Amino acid sequence: MTRATPEQRAWYFYDWANSAFITTVATVLYAPYLVSVAERAACGYAGTVARPCQDRLTVLGIAVSPGSLVFYVITLSTVISAFVLPVIGAIADRVSSRRRLMGGLAWSGAATTALMFGVTGTNWEFGCVLLIIANLLYAASIVVYDALLIDVAGPDERDRISSHGWALGYAGGGLLLAANLIVVTTTPFGLTPTLAVRVSLLSAALWWACFTVIPYRGIRDRPPRATTAGTLMQRSFGQLVRTLREMRQYPQTLLLLVSYMIYNDGIQTVIYSASVFGQKQLGFGPSATISVILVVQFVGFSGALAFGIVAARFGSYRTIGVGLAVWVIVVVSAFKLPVGNLSAFLAVAVVIGLVLGGTQALSRSFFSQFIPPGREAEYFSLYQACERGTSWLGTLAFGLVHQVTGSYRPALLALVLFFVVGGLLLWRLEPRRGIVEAGNPIPRVV
Repeated sequence: MTRATPEQRAWYFYDWANSAFITTVATVLYAPYLVSVAERAACGYAGTVARPCQDRLTVLGIAVSPGSLVFYVITLSTVISAFVLPVIGAIADRVSSRRRLMGGLAWSGAATTALMFGVTGTNWEFGCVLLIIANLLYAASIVVYDALLIDVAGPDERDRISSHGWALGYAGGGLLLAANLIVVTTTPFGLTPTLAVRVSLLSAALWWACFTVIPYRGIRDRPPRATTAGTLMQRSFGQLVRTLREMRQYPQTLLLLVSYMIYNDGIQTVIYSASVFGQKQLGFGPSATISVILVVQFVGFSGALAFGIVAARFGSYRTIGVGLAVWVIVVVSAFKLPVGNLSAFLAVAVVIGLVLGGTQALSRSFFSQFIPPGREAEYFSLYQACERGTSWLGTLAFGLVHQVTGSYRPALLALVLFFVVGGLLLWRLEPRRGIVEAGNPIPRVV
C-alpha cells in the first residue's frame, strides 16, 4: 500500500482536531447539559427518568419542552447553515489560501466552544446561541477541509486517504473523550459534577484550536482554479446561482446528493441524539454514556479503516450500500433497548462504531469523483448544505415526538425510512456515467 505523503498526513490531522468538538461537545456532553440547564430554568431542577421535568419554557411566545429545546436549536442551526455553506464553498474556490480560510473558521469555532464554559445556572439562552454559532463554524470549516482532499489526493487515493483521516478523527476524539470521562466520573481537584462537564467542554475547544495548527502549517497553498470577474462576494453569490442552475447538466451528481442528503439525515440524528437518548430515555448517567460513546469512537477507528480496505476491493459504491443496510438493523435494535440494560446499549454501540465512520468517510471520497475539476469547495459546500438541508428533519422529529409523547423511542422508527429511501436512490445511481459526466478519470475500482 502506498504510504501517505507528509501533506496527506497533515491533512489527516484536521479530522483529529475537529473530532474533539463532535465527540465531547456535540455528541456526548453539551446536549444533555443544555437540557439540564433548560430544565432548571423551567422546573427548578434537572429532570431524570424517575422525575421528568413537566413544565415548559417560553420561546418567542411558544411553550417548549426543556427536553425538546436542544433538538429545536440544532434544527435551527442546520437550516441556517444550509444557506450559508454554499457561499462559503464558492469563496473557498476563489481565495488564494484555502488552509488559511479553514484555519480561521476552525479557530473561530474553537473560541465559540470555549465560551460554553460560561453557560451556567439557568442561562439556557446563551447556551443556545453558542451551539448555533459553533455548529455553523464547524460545518463551514469542514467544507474547506473536504475540498482540500482533492488537492492532496488523486482519484485512486481518495477512499484510502479519506478513511484514514476519519479513523484518525475517531482516535483523537476518543482519546480526549476518555480523558474527559475520568474528569466527569472522578471530579478531581474538588470539581463539582457540573464544573467537570464545563471543564471538559473547554478542553475540546483547546484541542480543536491547538491541533488545527498541524494542517494549517502542513498543507500547501495552490492557486485558485475558479476565476470570474467582480468582487469576492459578487463572484461567490453569482457562482452559487450558476451552480444550482447547472446541476441539471450532472444528473448523476444530483442523484448522489439527494441520496446522501436523505440517508445522512438518519446518521446525523443518531449522532446528535445518542447521549440524550442514553441519559434521558434509558436512565444512564453521564459516565455510562461517555463510556458507550468511547466504544463507538474506538470501534469506529477500526471500522473506518476496514471500510477503506473493503472499498479498495469492491468499490465505495457497493460498500456504502451494505453500510446503509446495517444502519437499518442498528435503528430497529436501538428502538427495542430496555431501560438500564448497559450491555445491550453497548452491543448496539459496537455496531454503530463499525458503520458510522466507514459510511461517512466513503461518502466523502465517493462524492469527490463526481465534482467538475476546479469547483471542489463549491460542490462540497452543496454536499454539506444538502446534508444540513434535511438533517433538521430527524432532530425536529425527536423534539416534536418528545413534546407530544414524553418519549424519544417512537422517533427512532422514523429513521428507518431515511436509510431505506436513501439506499434506494443510491441503488439507482450509475457511478461510471456520473464520473465521466463530471469530466473526471474513472478510478480502478468504483
